[in-house]
Amino acid sequence: MKELNELIEHIKNYSGKNIKIMEVCGTHTHEIFRQGIRNILPSNITLISGPGCPVCVTPNSFIDEAIALALENNCTITTFGDLVRVPGSQMSLAEARAKGAKINVVYSPLDAENYAKEHPDEQVVFLSVGFETTVPANALSVLHAKKDGLDNYSILTSNKTMDNAYAALKDSADAFLYPGHVSVITGTAIYDRLKEEGISGVVCGFTSHEILSAICAIIDNVETGKPFFLNCYPSVVKPEGNPAALKIIHDMMKSCDATWRGLGVIKNSGLELNDEYANFDARKKYNLRKIEGKQNPACRCGEILQGKCRPDECPCFGKNCTPEHPIGACMVSSEGSCSAFYKYGANNSL
Repeated sequence: MKELNELIEHIKNYSGKNIKIMEVCGTHTHEIFRQGIRNILPSNITLISGPGCPVCVTPNSFIDEAIALALENNCTITTFGDLVRVPGSQMSLAEARAKGAKINVVYSPLDAENYAKEHPDEQVVFLSVGFETTVPANALSVLHAKKDGLDNYSILTSNKTMDNAYAALKDSADAFLYPGHVSVITGTAIYDRLKEEGISGVVCGFTSHEILSAICAIIDNVETGKPFFLNCYPSVVKPEGNPAALKIIHDMMKSCDATWRGLGVIKNSGLELNDEYANFDARKKYNLRKIEGKQNPACRCGEILQGKCRPDECPCFGKNCTPEHPIGACMVSSEGSCSAFYKYGANNSL
């Protein structure tokens, strides 16, 4: 194993072709900034922040649906804190709360299920957002609700899977830093399949040594001109993933088309409850009307998530769009690329 200074020198001395590397995990984005890794990159290596933040890729229409459930169906919305200030087409959940909507912040899906159990007179909806990492816990809350005989609990899903997103973004980067958290659940078979489709990448951990090792692996393998996949996080990510978590997903969820902010609809990139648990699907339970979300035209989150625009290239960045007064989701979320650029300084990206 190379020492940290050896990895740094290997990267700084890279003199090959220009390489674009897209990290698709919000934690990677923030750790790369926090550790100053962008500062050591030569000009021929570019890091791009992609759609790795689940809050950021959640479309405006999902926020609109949640607000409709609260204001039109008198549901109590339970959610993680990051979603509360994400702008919808007309307002955020925080602004809806000011109009009388009942919005409760919880720390886990089971907290939401417990709230429903303790408040039988309220119709409780949990906002189920996230990639494969969070899906098992969200599904388990439904399983608990079914066992507890609750008829006042449901989830509104905006869960997404990453494999088809990589395919949609294959022309945006030469290689991906695959997310360690998601890979713990999924295992590595999906990356072997992507390699067969000509898509390259490495599974990456979160320490400075692990991130630098992954970048070194990419620059060494890009030079071969052939698609590649390497697991640079083998201490945590196993080929088989987490069988117990995958069984929950397989038993309770089914694939569906999903809308990604900036990427549009990606076929079979979402997860929703299967027919056995349809009574816990908020869209079906409340016959939720179809809502077409509208993006603020001043916001460039969509382009940022595709790697077409850096956050500091958006005219709103740091001016009328700040963490205190966000225009787009990428500035709201603790994993968002805009919040990383704002927190650590755009000059740290050079």
